[in-house]
Amino acid sequence: MQPLKGIRIIELAGLAPAPFAAMMLADHGAEVIRVERAGSVPPIPPDKDILRRNRAEILALDLKEEGDAARLRALVAAADGLIEGFRPGVMERLGLGPERLCAENPRLIYGRMTGFGQSGPLAAAAGHDINYIALAGNLHGYGRAGAPPTPPANAVGDFGGGGMMLAFAMLAAILSARATGKGCVVDCAMVDGAALIAAQTWSLRAAGMWRDERGANLLDSGAPFYDCYECADGKWVSVGALEPPFFAALKAKLGLRSAQGDPGLHDELAARFSEHPRDHWCDLLEGSDACFAPVLSMTEAPAHPHNAARGTFVERDGLVEPRPAPRFEEL
Repeated sequence: MQPLKGIRIIELAGLAPAPFAAMMLADHGAEVIRVERAGSVPPIPPDKDILRRNRAEILALDLKEEGDAARLRALVAAADGLIEGFRPGVMERLGLGPERLCAENPRLIYGRMTGFGQSGPLAAAAGHDINYIALAGNLHGYGRAGAPPTPPANAVGDFGGGGMMLAFAMLAAILSARATGKGCVVDCAMVDGAALIAAQTWSLRAAGMWRDERGANLLDSGAPFYDCYECADGKWVSVGALEPPFFAALKAKLGLRSAQGDPGLHDELAARFSEHPRDHWCDLLEGSDACFAPVLSMTEAPAHPHNAARGTFVERDGLVEPRPAPRFEEL
């Protein structure tokens, strides 16, 4: 199925979050025309860059040249949406800001992807994922007790709080524009998105169920029944037996002596998992209610039987990549 067939998006090439949003839209059938800066050298070779997949067309334009700028305006005039990831003011200086483009196409959704947003004291500042999630309050809680904050690569700011939020916002705004005939500007800031992703954590904090420190809480390695453990072969497994019935299943499978709230549970689990290689524990625990999974590397994940059966990863032109998600099934 291609549920977004009939939607046309113009993407101004950038890094990480904006192309990820465009990829998500393209994966599900939107016609995405990618516009790259003429003469630019991409940081990732194009044949290796998964975020470029499924584009309807890729153009090279110099938007400082009037002819190329006019060509972009013509493309945008016939599109549902535009995605750009420049700092605030850049598009306006090129004569391609929302005032002009939305006047030429009143139904246009003008999607703006930035770290700090279009307004505020830091709007014009440079930054990256690590800075955005730091400012949002997320990074402070990532890591183990007594250790420095640990950046989760750039998953939370760039992709979760950035690209996915922008893809959602573009579709929400396009639905509105098709109903009302009026477009809008989407101000998608990674600080805002990262803060929103932590909504449940803020709920737990408000309820007195979350301490504002690392490694002290139910889901951040503060609970031994929600943690990772090293096996005899140096590989790792994950355990997420939060609810009592699931912990009871884990306890029965492992023959644990400790109760769920006992202070010695972490040491007992660590000692138990260290007795055998990871495959032993997979044979014993996978598929049970113990809430268990092996910690797989990127090399291992595509070959896991569950991922292989679902086709979670695919090979395209010799490149292994994650399959588009989520899936749509006709009834």
